Amino acid sequence: MFDLRYEYSIRQMEYLMEIARAITSRLDLGSVLKLILKSAVEMVRGEVGIVVLYGQRGPEVRAAYGIPRELLPLLEPVVSAEPVRIPGSGWAISGLEERLAEVSRLGLPFEQIVSLPLVFEEEILGVIYVLKGGSTTFTEADRRILAGFADQAAIAVRNAQLVTQLRREKALLEAVVENNPGGIVILDSKGVVQTVNKAFADFLGISPREAIGKRCEEVVRLEQVKGVDVCSCARAGSVRGSIYSEGVLKRPGRKDKILGVTCTPIYDDGGRVINIILTAQDITRFREAEEMEATFISIISHELKTPVAVIKGYAGTLRREDANWDRKTIEAGLAVIEEESDRLAELIDNLLEVSKIQAGALKIRPEPVDLKPLIDEVIERFSVQTLRHTFVKDLPEELPLAYADPKRVRQILDNLVSNAIKYSPDGGIVRIGAWSNGRALTVYVADQGVGIPPEEQGKLFKRFYRIDSSERRTTKGTGLGLYLVKSLVEAQGGRVWVHSEPGKGSTFFFTLPIYHG
Repeated sequence: MFDLRYEYSIRQMEYLMEIARAITSRLDLGSVLKLILKSAVEMVRGEVGIVVLYGQRGPEVRAAYGIPRELLPLLEPVVSAEPVRIPGSGWAISGLEERLAEVSRLGLPFEQIVSLPLVFEEEILGVIYVLKGGSTTFTEADRRILAGFADQAAIAVRNAQLVTQLRREKALLEAVVENNPGGIVILDSKGVVQTVNKAFADFLGISPREAIGKRCEEVVRLEQVKGVDVCSCARAGSVRGSIYSEGVLKRPGRKDKILGVTCTPIYDDGGRVINIILTAQDITRFREAEEMEATFISIISHELKTPVAVIKGYAGTLRREDANWDRKTIEAGLAVIEEESDRLAELIDNLLEVSKIQAGALKIRPEPVDLKPLIDEVIERFSVQTLRHTFVKDLPEELPLAYADPKRVRQILDNLVSNAIKYSPDGGIVRIGAWSNGRALTVYVADQGVGIPPEEQGKLFKRFYRIDSSERRTTKGTGLGLYLVKSLVEAQGGRVWVHSEPGKGSTFFFTLPIYHG
């Protein structure tokens, strides 16, 4: 007579091999756990199964079969069991029958339980529990079948865990690369772009998709490079560690940027380059600040030395004991000393004002201000300083009062009129006017001087900025005047702008609020 138990065992073995192939071909942890659990329960004709995995938070039910999720807390006595290592016998769950009895007292009708420890390379990953009622019992063959299933199940769980961890780390790395405020480019060993993050794509003014697949030189177009060419830094395999270079990134149709780029080659175990990582920082502002600082030192040292040298020279000449100067010569020398002292005092005052602005300590004390006498005063003061220029007022009969700080308005006008005189060396008309539109007062100072190129006009109000032209290089100044004008106007709630054309003069405008009583 044919042995039914033998036939059942054969079917179990065939099913076991089929399931083993299926679970080892899957990489998603959730899918693997469900298949393992379903297979384990069906192989031994159980009713309910759970998979408990061990992690940093302790034992956790990661899959269940045949039991509603809301009843899972009743299995807590089983879930909280700790596997024990028995020398020579592997892992076992201590007190499992007592725990099952506790589960039964909680209301679940299970009288039999079998455990399947999932062990990989001497590490316990988790346990599969299969439970059922008392109608049939787990046989020794059932336990052997599950034991044979255990190794394949543990390998499948470990593979799925590793893939899950790899995906998580990959997603984390991609998030770090993509959201890094610095530019990141990943090249292959031949220098072809594989990855570009958003920050670097923004540097380039293109989308990341446009850069992928191109050679490094087509994307990272650096000129005036200080250091090693970053696109070829590791191709020869001679570079170890990271190297740093700086260069100007050419961006057709947009302002160039100065980038600091670190090149880091990645090697395999055989010492061959597999990837090159470029990390870039926009250091344009840092280099501009350094250039501004150098310009400041150069300008200030020159502007301070010049009046001091003139004052010292004239003072030394006038006090010579071997010379008998007439009154006219003495007065002329003293006039120069006075003029240079005023210039020195103005420079120091401007520097003090700039330091107050930078420290946020600029004081504005607004009050009702009549601009007409204030403009008359400015014109009277500058009329004695030049014979080449004619001052013209352009004021309506009725001009509302401004609500402003009179000291600061006078300072604004002084700077604008002084510039008008400086930059119209051949003389001409300097016109000072104002009007009201009912909402604000607009004041202007116009000259007939050298004018300002259109591309320079947006930079005029920056600290220490001076236009690079032959006329302006020979004109004394620190580049602080218009920066102070802008700061003082804006501190009083106004704005400032310029209209100019090279060779046809310039007109500077600023607004002030109207006093409404």
